Amino acid sequence: MRQVREILRLSLEAGLSTRVVGERVGIGPTTVRDTLRRFARAGLSWPVPPEISDAELEGRLYGLVAAKPGRRKQAEPDWSVVARELKRKHVTLQVLWEEYIAEHPDGYRYSRYCELFRGWEGRLPLTMRQSHGGGEKLFVDYAGDTLPVVDRQTGEVRAAHIFVAVMGGSSLSFACATWTEQLADWIESHNAAFAFFGGAAQLLVPDNAKVAVIRACHFDPMVNRSYTDMARHYGTAVLPARPRKPRDKAKVEACVGIVERWLFGRFRKRIFYSLAEVNAAIAECMADLNDVRVLRQFGKTRRQLFEEVDAPNLKPLPHEPWVHAEWRRCRVGLDYHIAIERHHYSVPYRFARREVEARITARTVEVFLGSERIAVHMRGSGNGRHTTVPEHMPSSHRRYGEWTPAKIREEARRIGPMLSLLVEKIIESRPHPEQGYRSCLGIIGLEKRFGAERLEAAALRALEIEARNYPSVKSILEKGLDSIPASKAPEREPILHANLRGSDYYH
Repeated sequence: MRQVREILRLSLEAGLSTRVVGERVGIGPTTVRDTLRRFARAGLSWPVPPEISDAELEGRLYGLVAAKPGRRKQAEPDWSVVARELKRKHVTLQVLWEEYIAEHPDGYRYSRYCELFRGWEGRLPLTMRQSHGGGEKLFVDYAGDTLPVVDRQTGEVRAAHIFVAVMGGSSLSFACATWTEQLADWIESHNAAFAFFGGAAQLLVPDNAKVAVIRACHFDPMVNRSYTDMARHYGTAVLPARPRKPRDKAKVEACVGIVERWLFGRFRKRIFYSLAEVNAAIAECMADLNDVRVLRQFGKTRRQLFEEVDAPNLKPLPHEPWVHAEWRRCRVGLDYHIAIERHHYSVPYRFARREVEARITARTVEVFLGSERIAVHMRGSGNGRHTTVPEHMPSSHRRYGEWTPAKIREEARRIGPMLSLLVEKIIESRPHPEQGYRSCLGIIGLEKRFGAERLEAAALRALEIEARNYPSVKSILEKGLDSIPASKAPEREPILHANLRGSDYYH
């Protein structure tokens, strides 16, 4: 706005020179003289009547600004379409302007085109000002409030936590309920989200919760190892929001607010009796949000925008979903086994006393030393038993471990019927059959030293004298008594001594 009234007041009322008026107003003397000439030609007198406004006074002096003759009105682009196209990969304002000018040769020049778009973009809501490419980011978080779930049998009320995921480009939203916000439920919620979207985004953007980030850092955050492995399985990466910077994940913050209003407001009078019932109700509400409600800025639903912008840029899902695994540090015992939840798993014996890491899933237990996997087992129940791979045992232990009760009896029968009978007698004579296995193994092992024929004869001798143990059979063989039947063995002469009482003493 020109300062016409002030120029006229200083010149005609105060009587100041054009140079001084120009200095006071901040314009040149020539402009002051031009304003005075126009005032005189307009036929006005000072003071100007108060009913004449500044705009009207300026219009009388300089005339109304009109469009240049022959200038046609430029075609106005649909800026919502421009914003939607910019989310596509490799699309820039330069490309879109070239398409626009090819269709409208008399349209805006490139600089004006960009200026108008930035002005339109600045009028959007705050959460829309961030620019996210199609399929680029998936924002994830948990809602602050929970839904109550009642146990039909006990009447106990449990809290169901609401997991929320939103795609950056289209704002397509997903939500599901879990019992906790721990790592296992966090991973399973991601699996469900990936299945819902039908693909994986290039980046996952969580906040700095302990379930996702072990150590928060502005420059180099430490992400949970299981979470990193899951992201690697889906071909994506984790980019946590900066600490105390909620605008880094403004998408999901806004989505959490929407989900809370839609869910908690609508479900305030409903009673849920299971987590599956909660998730079914959530799915109905989210379908209404994604498929029915139209985004005013783009004139399309979230689902339509997703199919157009995000879906073509998502990474395909692997054939199998990620299986949650827990990592634990363990030390290998002297028996080359590690203990996981009251069950023992073997590793190669050369790693005894070493510190290893165990990756535990619902079905498997994998053992790692550094980055090398040294053992893998099917997960066993916590019954205190052992799962041992024969290849993990030393050769001496392996030979002993290969002897089963059935094999012991089979080897005894191979050597001869007397040895087979002796083995059965030894096993039957012990309170527990397992206690006789080691003695039987020792007796069978004597075959290598004395031969099967002598061992069979020694077994007969042992049965006759009821010597049912390894030391007795070994002594029979070493002293050559296996060749002398018990009935023909030389009798010892009676010992006569004054200090010994005879049988007549007790009559």
